[in-house]
Amino acid sequence: MNLFLELRRHGKLAAKRHPMYEKNKFGKFWMYFMAVFWAGYLIFFGTTFAFALDEESREPYQIINGVLIIILALDFLMRFPFQKTPTQEIKPYLLLPVRRSRLIDFLLLRSGLAGFNFIWLFFFVPLAVINVSRYYGAAGVLTYCAGIWLLMVLNNYWFLLCRTLMNERIWWVFLPIVFYAGIGCALFIPDESPLFDWSVTFGEGFVTGNPLYFLGLIVAIALLWLVNRKVMQGLVYSELNKVEDTTVKVRNVSEYRFLDRYGEIGEYMRLELKLLLRNKICKASLRSIIIVVLAFSGLLGFTDIYDSTGMKNFIMVYNYVIFGTLFISNIMGYEGNYIDGLMSRKESIYALLRAKYILYSLAILLPFLLMIPAMVMGKLTVLSCLAWGIFTAGAVYFCLFQLAVYNNRTIDLNTKLTNRQNMGTGLQNLITFAAFGLPLMLNLLLTVLMGETGTNIVLTVIGAGFILTSRFWLKNIYHRFMRRRYKNMEGFRDSRQH
Repeated sequence: MNLFLELRRHGKLAAKRHPMYEKNKFGKFWMYFMAVFWAGYLIFFGTTFAFALDEESREPYQIINGVLIIILALDFLMRFPFQKTPTQEIKPYLLLPVRRSRLIDFLLLRSGLAGFNFIWLFFFVPLAVINVSRYYGAAGVLTYCAGIWLLMVLNNYWFLLCRTLMNERIWWVFLPIVFYAGIGCALFIPDESPLFDWSVTFGEGFVTGNPLYFLGLIVAIALLWLVNRKVMQGLVYSELNKVEDTTVKVRNVSEYRFLDRYGEIGEYMRLELKLLLRNKICKASLRSIIIVVLAFSGLLGFTDIYDSTGMKNFIMVYNYVIFGTLFISNIMGYEGNYIDGLMSRKESIYALLRAKYILYSLAILLPFLLMIPAMVMGKLTVLSCLAWGIFTAGAVYFCLFQLAVYNNRTIDLNTKLTNRQNMGTGLQNLITFAAFGLPLMLNLLLTVLMGETGTNIVLTVIGAGFILTSRFWLKNIYHRFMRRRYKNMEGFRDSRQH
């Protein structure tokens, strides 16, 4: 217990002493605000469902119990942007006389007790107080909520296992897909699904306080704990000791010689391509983006789930902007690993910025091609897709590239498990939020005033204007960066992994 409390205190101190602590205050405020917002949202839905779901044969809480697997799947997806693997802080303690297994146990215990595992109680507590208490009293409400919390803890360790494996090999993404797809088929395809009845019975066991259900859940949590510990121990050892996978042979290493004709700009485009395609962090992020854009484009093109005008526009913006927000919002962060070499050459930063802009603008073609099925099916117009693509490459990228002046945090290129993850700075969060929100607001306003065709023409003109003047505003960004170069270089050095 003393080790747990001591390491927990160290984690808080490490966060406060990090060079980016002061700049993260806006991000923390925004995180707390969103947590309060979603808590209120869940309370509203829990109260609404307690009165709205009313059948002759089942109570509202029984209906919710029947679809618990859907809530668990939604919880699984929600964890991706907010929860990281809990091994980022193990590195400083490996030289101390403490067993590695105990360190990982501490990290897993802290993950199980994290506040994220309690968020769904804002939905289930109102539901239980209104509905369950009528039949089972306060004891039924307490045991029901305790069972739901244990389910979320189980889902937490299941997510950690899948996320850790996916960080190593992207093909592990099929593990949760097959798992949830199989359960979904068993739940919805049969007219009278036995899985639905079993889920209702399982939830009823929580309400009645049946010890067998709680014991079975605790055993499942313990098994996932042990599996996570075994997997993480092996991967952490490999990463910290720089163990390479010698079974994989490099058959072909592209040098992108077709870029030679573009001189210095081509050299930096080659550097950026190697950065994206040869480093663990960048490759994992790139694969994740492609999978998400492909999934959204497929759902838009081949289903009617997102047929509303608002959702169509949101998906178009998301597909175009996600690539830029993930990579450009961290612009110069990856280069922080070798910024001293870049600064030794005259105007190399300007050439790097131009190469990045050209490469990421060309990357706009990928979501455009992936949305062709939606265009063929008549869900999207070609003019709308072109307009949003040009507007993103122009106006949105103009905003995101301003971060090159202010970003001064080095992002490690290879370490995934032992790299401490940090929130972006306030400016990063603000600009990233604006990159999504402002285009949607502008589209809504222009559509009301000018109609869809007029809106697309205006977006195209605005985007083309920024694209045609890119040399001038990139030059401006370069000069402002050079005025801050010593401050930025100090930040890059302080935040490097040692």
